[in-house]
Amino acid sequence: MLDHNVDRRNFTRLAAAALGGIVVGASVVRAEDKKDAESLLLKEPHVCRGLNACKGIGAGKKNDCAGTGACATAKHHDCKGLNECKGQSGCGAKPGENACKGMGECAVPLSEKAWKTARKNYETAMTKAGKKFGEAPKPKKS
Repeated sequence: MLDHNVDRRNFTRLAAAALGGIVVGASVVRAEDKKDAESLLLKEPHVCRGLNACKGIGAGKKNDCAGTGACATAKHHDCKGLNECKGQSGCGAKPGENACKGMGECAVPLSEKAWKTARKNYETAMTKAGKKFGEAPKPKKS
């Protein structure tokens, strides 16, 4: 049978154990938040030229370093909501950084205006992450 009389010492031990569990749980959640904080522009697949995260990623796989890929590796699509995954759609204030499947604003590859915004955000994220990247390739002439 269990003794339900908790004295002061046992109460202190139980309270310390509970507090320890809360602290550990909070630190695990905080670590997960930091891991997710990395920009989606630094992940693959990417939505347009010059947004690849590392060497050899992009159309033709002949780029020498991050930021120099010739084209998107995300599946091309024409309109809002047709992206297959987070980070795979264009337009808006954060092209290539949409939060979920079907929540993108526009097409991949990006329009020139959306590309300029994405490239600026990409360069900021790469610099913040301490990663090196090269000059973006020029757009293909139509």
